[in-house]
Amino acid sequence: MEHRDLSTQTVSGETAIDPVCGMTVKPPTKAGSAEFEGRTYWFCGVGCRNRFLADPAPYLAKAAPATMPHHAPAHLHTALAVPAKAAAPADEHVVYTCPMHPEVEQRGPGACPKCGMALEPKMGELEERANPELVDMTRRFWIGLVLGVPAAVIDMLGMGSFGGLHGLMAPALANWIALMLATPVVFWCGWPFFVRAGHSIRHASPNMFTLIAIGVGAAFAYSAAVTIVPGMFPASFRAAGRIGTYYDTAVVITVLVLLGQMLELRARGRTTAAIKQLLGLAPKTARVIRGAREEDLPLAEVQVGDLLRVRPGEKVPVDGLLVDGRSHIDESMVTGESVPVEKGPEDRVIGGTINGSGGFTMKADRVGRDTLLARIVQMVSDAQRTRAPIQRLADQLAAYFVPLVVLVAILTFIAWSIWGPEPRFASALINAVAVLIIACPCALGLATPMAIMVGTGRGAHAGVLVRDAEALERLAEVDTLVVDKTGTLTEGRPQLVDIAVLGSLAADEVLRLAAAVERASEHPIADAIVAGAAARGLALPAAGDFASSTGAGVRALVEGHRVAVGNAALMGETGLDTGVYSGRADEWRVLARTVVFVAVDGQLAGMLAVADPIKATAAHAIARLHAEGLRILMVTGDSLATAAAVARQLGIEDVRAGVLPGEKQQVVAELQRNGRLVAMAGDGINDAPALAQATVGIAMGNGTDIAMESAGITLVKGDLGGISRARRLSRATLRNIRQNLFLAFVYNGIGVPVAAGILYPFVGLLISPIWASVAMTLSSLSVISNALRLRTLDLG
Repeated sequence: MEHRDLSTQTVSGETAIDPVCGMTVKPPTKAGSAEFEGRTYWFCGVGCRNRFLADPAPYLAKAAPATMPHHAPAHLHTALAVPAKAAAPADEHVVYTCPMHPEVEQRGPGACPKCGMALEPKMGELEERANPELVDMTRRFWIGLVLGVPAAVIDMLGMGSFGGLHGLMAPALANWIALMLATPVVFWCGWPFFVRAGHSIRHASPNMFTLIAIGVGAAFAYSAAVTIVPGMFPASFRAAGRIGTYYDTAVVITVLVLLGQMLELRARGRTTAAIKQLLGLAPKTARVIRGAREEDLPLAEVQVGDLLRVRPGEKVPVDGLLVDGRSHIDESMVTGESVPVEKGPEDRVIGGTINGSGGFTMKADRVGRDTLLARIVQMVSDAQRTRAPIQRLADQLAAYFVPLVVLVAILTFIAWSIWGPEPRFASALINAVAVLIIACPCALGLATPMAIMVGTGRGAHAGVLVRDAEALERLAEVDTLVVDKTGTLTEGRPQLVDIAVLGSLAADEVLRLAAAVERASEHPIADAIVAGAAARGLALPAAGDFASSTGAGVRALVEGHRVAVGNAALMGETGLDTGVYSGRADEWRVLARTVVFVAVDGQLAGMLAVADPIKATAAHAIARLHAEGLRILMVTGDSLATAAAVARQLGIEDVRAGVLPGEKQQVVAELQRNGRLVAMAGDGINDAPALAQATVGIAMGNGTDIAMESAGITLVKGDLGGISRARRLSRATLRNIRQNLFLAFVYNGIGVPVAAGILYPFVGLLISPIWASVAMTLSSLSVISNALRLRTLDLG
């Protein structure tokens, strides 16, 4: 058990501890905060906040010592009261959260104080450890079954309508035996339900367990009163057989709810299968080369900069660069693409992917939590705890659901007590209990989070990472897609494709001098020129007096020559007229090539053509998105001629070229002001503001970290085809949520009135509390089972 210092509330930059109940919460909370002695405190519920405001001092004492005296925080008492907390020591260090209330967090397993549901690990775990809540519920179920069956049989056979025991034992003796058998079933096997009901009342958040506790408690209390003090009932009632015991109702409901909890916990466990599969991709060890030695080390010991050997058929241990060798690597587990990718020196490899038949060595550059696989796991886990806007309706209804059900139960009891058939009191009690039991707010609460949990996991296996549920929901509604060119439509790795000599210098000399200057620049075009010189085997001299003109080019002194490399604007600054060569330059631009002029000692020496190849899958992806009705707009900082050439090849009609980085956000905002729902796809730092501005930001997985942080959706492979997959996932998940909400609404809309007896005057139909309990369990399972269908969704 972890003991916290409740006098200081902050746990981390994102969480805080409620000083009243000790629960970990994520500020800001709906319950709000309170100031005391210069410190801000956040609360899980309004009840905790009100108690704190009334008298803060008692709640700010140090957390209790290990002996756990009676004044320990309430959530620690609950942990002792519910054996679900009696888990393996390692569980005490795992953060658990509620699938319906993700702001609820605590160390170790337990129950949510708001809805009563069993908490589950916030982050998936690779090892298959027993779920302590499932173990506890299973144990209680079997003990309840062993004791409950004879209690129910004795109670049913002892009733006047059966009379089976009247010849064997007196009714009073049968009642006492049933009481002794039913008491441990109700108060030990069903104790977690009463504890959770108490939590719900204390936190002013009534839930399913509130209804169960009231219903079971009422049936048991009435039966116990009949058994222990039968004289409290009129003699005429006893003589007429108008009183009886309902231990069978109490024990059967308790056992059935325990069975339902078992089945639900097992089904919910399957919704986290995606996380476990992702965690299972990482190998346990890596073969590390250090000096002349090679040894297999645990993955945790691999450091950035280590050389690693990957043999045929092995998993790539971490992210890095291939140094020596060639192979084909199966990256389908993180990109969703089934075709193995050829890799050679300087190519990036991803941890968790599977090497083909070739062996190679690689240099680790991202290990531990920095690897792509670790970030995918973290992103999926975080997304599974977020809420979609569609859930607000369910949340609003759930707030009124339980009080409304209790009111219906009270009215049912009154109506049957006045107008029901004899025995009226017994009929009123049983039907009121049936109303309480059949109502299931869990089905309503699980409708959205279960679909989000399974859907985001399915997306991760298709190379579509969802950062939050709102992005997944809104993507289905998007009608306009804004795309950056470089790195999104093109490879983002420009290449030198042509050289034109304009003076007396040879082509290789022009390239050698230009590359010498560009070597000091970090621009992608500079890299392409330097790489082109290296490919021709040119030795580059040193450059001095380097100067850069933003958006224009660079200058330097090379071997005594003043060399300028850049666009026509830079040449104009040096007094050179490039107009005479505009025809040749335009021919290149029509082919989507960027024109770079080279001047040596104040004279034009040549032109270099640099092209960024269009991604092989871009044309098909654009055609597919057009077919889905999306308006596509290319926004780029490149020249209009280059942008138009790329757009022409891809069938994009709307192009905005020469857009500065800060202006991309303005373009998105303008479209939104015109009533468009805009998705923005980009990969660079300069795309981050536009990604954040868009209705949905889509980052290319091969782009920068800041772009991924600013986007709601990340495509691991950096392929626009992933947008179609993401939209299919979005529509399917939203459709699944609506189906779940429909199931929950229809179930409760029909079940509660029928249990109250609305059909009894017409067709004589009633639902017993026992069958109400079965129906309640099936309602939650139907929602979970429907959500699980997303695991097999075909994303194309």
